[in-house]
Amino acid sequence: MFDKILIANRGEIACRVARTARRMGVATVAVYSDADAHAQHVSACDEAVHIGGSAPAESYLRWDKIIEVAQATGAQAIHPGYGFLSENEAFATACREAGLVFIGPPPQAIQAMGLKAASKQLMERAGVPLVPGYHGVDQSPDLLQREADRIAYPVLIKASAGGGGKGMRIVERHEDFASALQSCQREARNSFGDDAVLVEKYVQRPRHIEIQVFGDSHGNIVYLFERDCSVQRRHQKVLEEAPAPGLDDNLRRAMGEAAVAAARAVSYEGAGTVEFIVEQKPDGGMAFFFMEMNTRLQVEHPVTEAITGLDLVEWQLRVASGEALPLRQEQLTRRGHAIEARLCAENPDNQFLPATGHLRVFALPPHVAFERGTGERPRVDAGVRQGDDITPHYDSMIAKLIVWGEDRAQALARLDAALAHCRIVGVANNVPFLRRVLSSRSFAQADLDTALITREHDHLFGPGAVPADLAAAAVVAHSLLSEQRRSRQSRAAGAGPFAAHDGWRLAGTAQRRFDFATEADEPALAALLEYLPDGSLMLRVGGVSGALVFEAVEGEADAVLLHHAGRRLQAWVHADERQQHVYAHTGYRRLALADPRRHAGDAAEAGGQLTAPMPGKVVAFHVEPGATVSRGQPLAVMEAMKMEHTISAPADGVVAELLYAPGDQVAEGAALLTLKQAA
Repeated sequence: MFDKILIANRGEIACRVARTARRMGVATVAVYSDADAHAQHVSACDEAVHIGGSAPAESYLRWDKIIEVAQATGAQAIHPGYGFLSENEAFATACREAGLVFIGPPPQAIQAMGLKAASKQLMERAGVPLVPGYHGVDQSPDLLQREADRIAYPVLIKASAGGGGKGMRIVERHEDFASALQSCQREARNSFGDDAVLVEKYVQRPRHIEIQVFGDSHGNIVYLFERDCSVQRRHQKVLEEAPAPGLDDNLRRAMGEAAVAAARAVSYEGAGTVEFIVEQKPDGGMAFFFMEMNTRLQVEHPVTEAITGLDLVEWQLRVASGEALPLRQEQLTRRGHAIEARLCAENPDNQFLPATGHLRVFALPPHVAFERGTGERPRVDAGVRQGDDITPHYDSMIAKLIVWGEDRAQALARLDAALAHCRIVGVANNVPFLRRVLSSRSFAQADLDTALITREHDHLFGPGAVPADLAAAAVVAHSLLSEQRRSRQSRAAGAGPFAAHDGWRLAGTAQRRFDFATEADEPALAALLEYLPDGSLMLRVGGVSGALVFEAVEGEADAVLLHHAGRRLQAWVHADERQQHVYAHTGYRRLALADPRRHAGDAAEAGGQLTAPMPGKVVAFHVEPGATVSRGQPLAVMEAMKMEHTISAPADGVVAELLYAPGDQVAEGAALLTLKQAA
């Protein structure tokens, strides 16, 4: 076994690898960028070395610098985590040439599976089922267009190198193919340095099911059951679970054996995942097709650990050090059901645009830092802490929440309960959205496919789950609690009676008005609070009126126990600038203290400026000054957090001026161009 390893990654996966290494008595070396100087993975390792600027190309993709650090610190091996250099055969080769062990598959296996087109040809020879498509070398746009027409729409364009939903587009019509191809190729070049693509038939109602495989240098290869990763947005996973619900044992076995055959075809070693598209036929039958192989540990590996009781990072270290696999296929067993939720910095109500910000509040349920097998408490894999910043330089994932249950129903209940305790303030996030997915009919009944979010749109998007009037009452009560605390502090410091904030008047009653702006498409809300002579409080909010009774919750500084108009609610209220975030076991609601100086309106009404929805880089403009555009027409493309985002015209108009050039970095809210309203 190794004495010391270097972890060539950041965030939660670097912390995850360090945790197992420490348990095994293996010392660890972290590397970090400018942006990560105080990151959690730096303190999680025994040593840490700075390697460059904040952009990945200046730090985490500098494999020459990483190898130099490994040699200087005496590390014997490098664990690449996932993303960055984890599937870079040149890096794996360079490690070996430098006398270091690459904790992953051989370079030739990475190369064989790294190019999707070549890997599909290889899988075809190995007898693994494939989706109809074009996987050829000729990448001329005209040929790719003809192949798409031959396959028949809808088709999927996919970058031949890489993964993670980057360089991938669904094309519904012949007329949209050329622009979609250009976008895929541009995103593929930026992400992987290779703009080659493949074109495949887009399978209707597909499920995304993957098989965890493991191989060693002694020729042993096993599969560790399957995971369902069908719930996706922007071709990236949202929830993953194991085992996949609704599969019969014959299909499970066939997929597992096909995954082993795929791994054996490239003499695979270490952890890998063979991903399949599963077609759900009208007669209830299922057929599976090879999609790709990820030659690394996956983000969702904890659900496999939960049902098998195994530590897959430990297996990686043992295999890389030359040991045989700890178990044979017939010795592998699974128990129960596990689900993983990805907590991401993004805005689900705005096309899941990634978000940045300062984690003013990052509260999680009681949890374990790592749990290989079953357990009542959730497991949290996180690479950030309260007070950290979410920057535009890296992936938008904040943490992973993993639960286990004796069956799927229990796992669902435990995950919802755990998410109810997650409170994230300071950056837009998907926690409320995840709870809605869990409560949707499709997910609850395991009616799964990659279009689940689109199919359940009306349930998943809209106003918060806490009624607006009750949320407003909670904000009022929380404000009064805060005032009471300040009054007690003032009196303790010797202040007079006029420092009290209790609404007392010599004659009559006092009234206070709180004006709130609610979610989009909802009317503004006014709350009128009246201090009665007997010391009681009356609150009228919207059309609801009643006595307001509240109390603090011991040990919970931001919690309030509220009674109003015959309803009871325990809520956690967090203020973030003018935003009021109300969390309850029943859901979440965001309110804002209304500002009468602010007028609603679209971009044209706000001076005709089209602004950047997040910090990032301008990739391209699709228009020139003087161009006449229509509502919904693509105008510009931005890149942030490794993804491209198209910005469309909010209304008909004429482009007056482009305010930036491709390649420019822009801040959130920066005006990209000016748009005059059409006459």
